Amino acid sequence: MPFKPVENPKCPKCGKSVYAAEERVAGGYKFHKSCFKCGLCGKFLDSTNVTEHEAELYCKNCHARKYGPKGYGFGGGAGCLSMDTGAQFQGEDDVVVNRAVLLPKAIAKAPEGEGCPKCGGFVYAAEQMLARGRGWHKLCFRCGNCERWLDSTSHCDGPDGSVYCNACYAQRFGPRGIGHAGGLFLGLMCDALDIEWQSGQAPKITVADTAAIKAPPGQGCPRCGGVVFAAEEVLAKGRQWHRKCFKCHDCTKTLDSIIACDGPDSDVYCKTCYGKKWGPHGYGFACGSGFLQTDGLSEEEISRGRPFYNPDTTSIKAPPGQGCPRCGGMVFAAEQQLAKGTMWHKKCFNCAECHRPLDSTLACDGPDRDVHCRACYAKLFGPKGFGFGHTPTLVCTDGSAPVIHDPRPNSGPRGAPGQGCKRCGFAVFAAEQMISKTGIYHKRCFSCADCGRSLDSTNQNDAPNGEIYCRGCYGRNFGPKGVGFGMGAGTLTMA
Repeated sequence: MPFKPVENPKCPKCGKSVYAAEERVAGGYKFHKSCFKCGLCGKFLDSTNVTEHEAELYCKNCHARKYGPKGYGFGGGAGCLSMDTGAQFQGEDDVVVNRAVLLPKAIAKAPEGEGCPKCGGFVYAAEQMLARGRGWHKLCFRCGNCERWLDSTSHCDGPDGSVYCNACYAQRFGPRGIGHAGGLFLGLMCDALDIEWQSGQAPKITVADTAAIKAPPGQGCPRCGGVVFAAEEVLAKGRQWHRKCFKCHDCTKTLDSIIACDGPDSDVYCKTCYGKKWGPHGYGFACGSGFLQTDGLSEEEISRGRPFYNPDTTSIKAPPGQGCPRCGGMVFAAEQQLAKGTMWHKKCFNCAECHRPLDSTLACDGPDRDVHCRACYAKLFGPKGFGFGHTPTLVCTDGSAPVIHDPRPNSGPRGAPGQGCKRCGFAVFAAEQMISKTGIYHKRCFSCADCGRSLDSTNQNDAPNGEIYCRGCYGRNFGPKGVGFGMGAGTLTMA
């Protein structure tokens, strides 16, 4: 049986066999890598910019020039400012191929109800625009009135089976009347507006005044008494109001749920008018006699119209042990401040010494069952002595030697043997505890046994005699001696 070589596909451009190592695929055809380029401009192509047409390859620009739509609005037609003369599509000047008149391309008609709603032809996927559940040609997808080009974001489906731009749809099918933009004023948006067409096809809407429809007593709008329908309903004080009636009683400012205030007279006000009419008056309030106002209200009129009285709660005495610790008055929830488990008036919650107003971050509970600011608390109940800023330091006025108090404790409970401070013997609590290898110390007692320098965990040295020293004193007492060490007899010293 004779040998038959395997048939390889032929390259459409050069007609030679294409092998797997050099093949490029486009439109179901296989090309050589060197043949995979645009048939007009010769640009090498890849899978992202190749366009195939009848076994010929083009880049996207050349394909659009040769086979794309032409005309105003398309980048390759007469409406585009281009220097391309189209010479690559023309033959030799001296060769005339055909001088026949070009006729419009015939469009294959589709069955009734299946083609483009405008021209009736078949619509293919590459040029399809969807609207009203049917496919349109891209060239036919225009406004039925002004012929404007449409897309999926700007078209409106009309009830007559056509498509319109937003402006023409509003003119033809939108609401009419005062307050609607689809009346005669919108006609300025389209030059070819036919007044007869508009008036003949636009639905006429009559706006009814619902305030004229009276409701049963106690059920209608509190302002006008008319029936309130759901489309114009606004709720306030458990009653239904017309949206146009929901205004301030005094200044007629339009209200909403944020700025409306229900007055005690069953009406609604804005916040400013409510404060003038029903708010507190007097010095310190922006609507009283202490404020420069020109509303014409006298003090007597304000007093007569004031429905509430603000009593001094400090004059209302509480049962013993239950009132404010400062004044003994009854403390109500709106003005209470908590300290040491008791309730204070907000105006009584100040320092007992300097009377500075306090809050929860500044107040210090003193052992005298009163509250103080931090500075006064430190002066009255803080530690005293040298190093604390509340007693005179080295000051001598009469020539005598200053008295320096020993800051170490000299009273209080003694610690158990082996458990108290190694320096003074008194009990050591956790808040002031310093630990060394030989025991625990007060923070004030944790100092060098020779020079008295205050120590911490980084510079303290535990000595063999059970005491603690700074580094200098430790080296002087327990360090090595001799030549080469700075503390022995072999050192050149003038001491």
